[in-house]
Amino acid sequence: MYPMIKIEGVRHAYKTPSGPLPVLDGLELSLNEGGFVAVVGPSGCGKSTLTKLVSGLMKPDEGKVMLHGEVVTGPRNTVGMAFQNPVMLEWRTILQNVMLPLEIVPNKLTKAEREDRARHLLALVGLTGFEDKRPSELSGGMRQRASLCRALVHKPEVLILDEPFGALDAFTREDLWQTMHKVKENEPFTGILITHDLREAIFLADQVIVLSGRPARTQYVLDVPDTGPRDLDHLYTPEAAEMLAVLRHQIEIAQGRASAEEVAE
Repeated sequence: MYPMIKIEGVRHAYKTPSGPLPVLDGLELSLNEGGFVAVVGPSGCGKSTLTKLVSGLMKPDEGKVMLHGEVVTGPRNTVGMAFQNPVMLEWRTILQNVMLPLEIVPNKLTKAEREDRARHLLALVGLTGFEDKRPSELSGGMRQRASLCRALVHKPEVLILDEPFGALDAFTREDLWQTMHKVKENEPFTGILITHDLREAIFLADQVIVLSGRPARTQYVLDVPDTGPRDLDHLYTPEAAEMLAVLRHQIEIAQGRASAEEVAE
């Protein structure tokens, strides 16, 4: 049985006036259906490039990106994406913004069914009563909740989250972490999270992959123990502290500030 997502020996470089700029070098990743992986690493190491490859927006120079055992050769409507900047169309209401993918992705839903689907998701993330508001009338955290609903409204198999909470204040960010667990419980998906926040990574993901410095390869894989439903208290346990220490040390290695032989104190 094939994993939901499998990346084999992916190499990619961007063309620049001064020549090729290698970004990914033999990247490997495997994720089973329903899994949730967080990808961390130094700035500019190719994390966002990874999301473009999985979504089919870009093809690798070498290697393969596969979904359900099939090589990804172009964009797929089975993939949903949410970004750090929740771009919303100001001339549409929040409800209409969330429904937008259903106007683009082929489906057999009636207009009423599309609206019901969007309202269900907005209720799930706590935005009941804001359906008819314009994006400018919502806070940043509320817009990000709506963006998450928009990414999920067409029921994608894979959800890619590219630093969706990075621009939010600490309290709003932690609130959305808990919302994410609620959403995944009610709207199952296979997830890839790109983040710079190690606490976010261990709170949301089943597995954390550390990328090396550019050109990036898979440097380290941390499996996050399944301890049942997670709450913020989990981040203050000795187990969480140990995982964070390991990840911080791996990031230092990726940044060239520590060696693999050193032991994190």
